[in-house]
Order: sequence, then C-alpha cells, then structure tokens
Amino acid sequence: MTTVLRDGAPSAFSAELALAREVAAAAGALLVDRLGRVGRISHKSPKDVVTEVDHLSEALILDAIRATFPDDGVLAEESGSGIGRSDRVWVVDPLDGTVNYANGIPIFCVSIALVVDGRPSIGVVHDPVRGETYAASADGPATLDGSPIALAPKPLMSDFVISLTIDGPRLAERLAAVREAIRVTRRIGSSALALAYVANGRFDAFAQTHGLSAWDVAAAGLIAERAGARVTDAAGGPWLDLGRGSATFGVVAAPPAHHARLLELVRRPG
Repeated sequence: MTTVLRDGAPSAFSAELALAREVAAAAGALLVDRLGRVGRISHKSPKDVVTEVDHLSEALILDAIRATFPDDGVLAEESGSGIGRSDRVWVVDPLDGTVNYANGIPIFCVSIALVVDGRPSIGVVHDPVRGETYAASADGPATLDGSPIALAPKPLMSDFVISLTIDGPRLAERLAAVREAIRVTRRIGSSALALAYVANGRFDAFAQTHGLSAWDVAAAGLIAERAGARVTDAAGGPWLDLGRGSATFGVVAAPPAHHARLLELVRRPG
C-alpha cells in the first residue's frame, strides 16, 4: 500500500511503511495463535521475562526485513544489533507487553520502526487482539487503520487520563502532584501501545521516567509526534538516541500546551 500525503504526493517511505504494516500483522497473527500456549519462559531479569513466542515473532520480522532491505541494520529487543548500514536501522520489538502475554492478559503489541540518519522515519504499532494498526511516516500523518488521527482536543489538564510510570527521589510527592493536576492515571503493561494511544486520545499524555529502550518508543514516539504531541525524554531533550543502553531512559509525550507542565510535575513536586 502506497502512503499518500495530504498534497497527493507519495511518502518517501511508502515501501518501508507497507512492509512494516504487513510483517507486523503477520507477527501479530502468530502472537494471537500462540496466546495461552506460550511455551518456554525465561527470565531476562528478576522482573522481566522473555517467551519462546518473542523469539519466533522476532525471527519472522527480521527475515522479512532482511529479504526486502538486506543492507539495512537492525536493532531488535531479543537479538540485539545486527550487521548492516548504520544510517538505516530497523528497530523492532516483536512483543511489547511480554508479562501481559505470558499471563494471558490480552494487552500487547508488535512495534516496528525505521530510523534513518538517527531520526525515526516510519513507525508501526500493531495490536493484534483489537486488530488495530497505528502507523506514521516522518513526512506524513499518524494513522489508525489507514485513517488520519490527532490528539484529543482537551484544553484542561485536569481532564487528562495519563499513562504514568515514574520513580526516583520524593516519589510519593511527585505522584501526588501529578494526580492532583489530572483526572486519573493508568498503566496497561505495554509502553509502546500506551504511547501510541496518545496519538488518538485514548491517553491524553504518556510519562515514563525510567526503564525504556529504543525498541519501546521508536515507532510509538513517531506516531504520537506526527499526531501533534510534543515528545521528549524525561529531561526534556531528544526522545530517541540509538546509542543509549537498554532500559535506561524515559519519555514524556503530551499536547504542546501542556508538555512543559507535565514534565515539571513528573520531575519534581509542585
């Protein structure tokens, strides 16, 4: 499927976006087929797991990418960095929400992005349970199942529903400050899906101050950004740097009018 921009011109990344949509749907079908039949589960850390299905999904995705764009580089959650061009890197999370998946909770997704010269150029987040695909290119709109989407038009932060995960000093005070300023917080167990939800207003903002990796946010951050959100890291700087280690940074995404205030609240109380 060729991605057509508002002026009628095709996206410069139509081929890459079409591949990402297609392979994300195929990987999602595999995940749904194996849901409840996970197989072997290993622990990557005391609180993080990886399943046999993570590896099967990743292999499916990487095989398709390498067959179509054999010279491109790859950064994938389970297999790490692959040999290829450093100026074009596919960033893949074959199953975001593994703990949910392993426990039979049907909230998880496939996330695929292409980063060109350090900048996200396409992003696809596919929710196979709901049959929904969020997508964006750097030169086009954010879409849900092919239809353009945008942030929810809420003028007051007090009406916001926010995906919130924070840690660090004075945590109780900071949590209280955020919760006093908004309507309610939620955590769904999939960072990529929660960040993509900002793009069409299921979440009004997303804030996670720690524990994120490039594969968690490369696709969803672009989708939220192209839908109109301001997206930064938890210090207010660039939200994606492939040189950062895994599980080392945070992201804040919110409507531009409210981003600075939300960033202030998650960093310190009051």
